[in-house]
Amino acid sequence: MTILIAGCGYLGKAVARQLLAGGHRVVGLTRSEDTAAALTAEGIEGYAGDIAEPGFARSLPSAAVVVHCASSGRGGGPSQYRRVYVDGLRALVEAHPEAHCIFTSSSSVYGQIDGSWVTEESAAEPDRETGRLLLQAEGVALAAGGTVMRLAGIYGPGRSVLLKNFLMGEAQIDLRVEPPATPDGRWINQIHRRDAAAALVWMMDARLPGVFNVADHTPVTQRMVYTELARRFGRPLPPERAPALDRKRGWTHKRVSSQKLTAAGWMPQFPSWFDALDHDPALVPSIMAQIHTEAAEAPEPDRSAGGS
Repeated sequence: MTILIAGCGYLGKAVARQLLAGGHRVVGLTRSEDTAAALTAEGIEGYAGDIAEPGFARSLPSAAVVVHCASSGRGGGPSQYRRVYVDGLRALVEAHPEAHCIFTSSSSVYGQIDGSWVTEESAAEPDRETGRLLLQAEGVALAAGGTVMRLAGIYGPGRSVLLKNFLMGEAQIDLRVEPPATPDGRWINQIHRRDAAAALVWMMDARLPGVFNVADHTPVTQRMVYTELARRFGRPLPPERAPALDRKRGWTHKRVSSQKLTAAGWMPQFPSWFDALDHDPALVPSIMAQIHTEAAEAPEPDRSAGGS
């Protein structure tokens, strides 16, 4: 079976590798010629181009499944979101009408701040234009009879905002005193990269239409996470501060349920973030190495003017 993956970054490459291990032909799309060549060297047929260009989308090999997990890039604003997610997905769907479409959206489309559980039936009313554009892209996939996978925050080797911020002394507990109050900080919903990739591969066989949340089984509050990290690393709890409401996809406080996907047959290898902390041997060392590398590459402070 030929699978076309638009966006072979942190998640897309993990999906491609699982598919290759299963004997599938994988076509990987990226923006960079160098990255496309690197994918080809791994056995993934790499193509470089702009997925929002209809001509590029039509030039690609036909596939049984088209997966859109491209990223808008760091700091991407609404115009970039529209081009990558809405225009890019539409171009792929129109160029490959016979393929089953899977769009990787985000659980950030749920804008709840009351700590409640959210399911696929819950209101999706993001307060950011970027979130509304994700919903628009979801509509493209659903109109084509495809699948929308709303992923929680992805972490894994080389990526864990919680762990990195804690170890760098940059973490905080979002203490909101006005109703709805958050005495333990906001709820955090996550999914390990390996489990997110496995969910996408599973869905390529199931091809179930509709919306599915993809999150582990154990949402955690910031206080729960940082209390355990403080114990393990012998460090103090991060400070309690007012929430940073200018987050890229908005500030939310909710618990994401993936019961619908679990009931359909998918199960995560890491049911909680703490399971990965204990059983993914690459997680902590990779974040520590990342911190050390960034520290070594940081420029020396300019002391020529004195200072305090």
